[in-house]
Amino acid sequence: MENVVSDLFNGVKSVTQKKEPGSSILGTLSVPSLPPWLNGPLSQGFPWGNRTAGGTNPYTEYPETGVTRSYTWSISNETISPDGVPVAGIVANGQFPGPMIEANWGDWIEVTVTNNLPDQGTTLHWHALLQKTTQWMDGVPAVDQCPIPPGSTFTYRFKAELYGTSWWHSHYDAQYSSGLSGPIVIHGPNNVNYDIDLGPVMMTDWYHEPYEVLVAEVMGPNNSGIIPPSNNNLINGRNNYPCNSTSLPCTLDSGVSEFRFQSGKSMRLRLVNHGAEAGQKFSIDNHNFQVIANDFVPIVPYTTNSITLGIGQRADIVVNGTGQPTDAVWMRAVACGTTDGISNEALAVVYYEDAKNGTLPTTSDPSAETCGAVGLSAGSETPFYPMAPGEPSTTINVNITAGSNGTQRLWYMNNSSFRGDYNSPTLLEAKVGNQSFAPDWNVYNTGTNSSIRMIWYNYVPEQSHPMHLHGHNIFALATGYGEYDGHIDGDPNNPTRRDVAMLAAAQDENTPAYLVVQWNQDNPGMWPFHCHIAWHIAAGFMIQIFENPNAVANLNIPSTFAQTCRDWASWTNTHVPDEIDSGL
Repeated sequence: MENVVSDLFNGVKSVTQKKEPGSSILGTLSVPSLPPWLNGPLSQGFPWGNRTAGGTNPYTEYPETGVTRSYTWSISNETISPDGVPVAGIVANGQFPGPMIEANWGDWIEVTVTNNLPDQGTTLHWHALLQKTTQWMDGVPAVDQCPIPPGSTFTYRFKAELYGTSWWHSHYDAQYSSGLSGPIVIHGPNNVNYDIDLGPVMMTDWYHEPYEVLVAEVMGPNNSGIIPPSNNNLINGRNNYPCNSTSLPCTLDSGVSEFRFQSGKSMRLRLVNHGAEAGQKFSIDNHNFQVIANDFVPIVPYTTNSITLGIGQRADIVVNGTGQPTDAVWMRAVACGTTDGISNEALAVVYYEDAKNGTLPTTSDPSAETCGAVGLSAGSETPFYPMAPGEPSTTINVNITAGSNGTQRLWYMNNSSFRGDYNSPTLLEAKVGNQSFAPDWNVYNTGTNSSIRMIWYNYVPEQSHPMHLHGHNIFALATGYGEYDGHIDGDPNNPTRRDVAMLAAAQDENTPAYLVVQWNQDNPGMWPFHCHIAWHIAAGFMIQIFENPNAVANLNIPSTFAQTCRDWASWTNTHVPDEIDSGL
């Protein structure tokens, strides 16, 4: 542990924060704590009225505040240095992490996006927001929309139908791994009381090469499944890097993130894994904490001293200020994935109220550096609002394999690897009655079934997969190895519910791992279901759920979507998008 601190701080005895290119306000002591809600109309004392975490079905009884929260962003190429090593980044409003979206449950959110990238499109996805009345605003190219071409502006408008913590990110190729992502906080009823909301703790693996180089490596000929190793790990877009380990330009002691705790107070932290490949093991030296929500689902609280999140997963925690007023301790995030072994642990400083700014903590926790399972077991969390999945209308099995198509190593679902067509988004095709989809679009027509049970069988032993379904929260019913026998882990009347669930690696080539999920078909649309590892979805690890085709045909999709496709077609008449992968 001492070696990690020594390597990252180069022998200095205090903490500094240099203003590196692309730095956001996150991770600085100037970040204000978050309020319990934003200004707006109150009903019975709250923006969400008398709705509660334990007494309100969030999927059917969300409020209508009548308020719109508006944001204006410019997407551009910028040189950023989160760890002191300059990298060609892609950012919103010049910041990494990107701007935070903040709203109350039931508000509308409007984000006007101008693409100032000179040579590529972009789209933005609002992770885990259901889009029940705006299915076309999900922000996935080749699925919901054509990309926003260079020089064009597009406005997303959608409702904050769920509450808690999430994130937004580019869904165009692997752009978000170069910086195009940020936090979402939607205020809603609490299932646990606390004193202070310290806001997002964004954790990510980090690379010293732009995403295009990394995708080219993943999609290169003769790739046997080796994925690019990350070079560092970040908390709120910051960490030091041992400059003697690189030949690249490097600023010594560029700075780590800082937080302020108060003795005797309870503090909420909103953990987000917004990385490309690695799980994130989070801990705070000498502190336990309560986990109060996973993804957008409040849960029955439990106490632990660490938590590991897969890509896309979130956890809201409450930490009691048990330290002395002069204490300074380390916050840690360890990358549990493919790293180059040089700097896989992000450090941040937690100062108590009377600790001197810049104090270098002397705390240690040897167990913090050991990676464990990334939430593999279904049934490990109990949702605060109980819901029973019931018997499914139908069951679909999906077998996952990997192999060469002759030139590239791809992921296959039932022997088909996904590749999108930016010019023909499947939702827009379905809206106009075209349901003859190309085989490699991997469309699964689930019809008017009221609920779907899907059993994912992973026959590849090399890695676990964070599986994310758009447009729905899923019941995570069971995980295991071999053939699924019909059991449900945990409480069958209130199983684990979230939007990213972990599928383990196969035990061996003959013994698959399985993940069993179920969802209610209450949201007509075209919904991606994919592994959230950037390099896996780039290599085709995705299917599309075509839910209720007749209802999709009656969606009132705004004309701006057709116009964006015309603008994209016009741009691609003279420019060739560099789509060497799936496009996502």
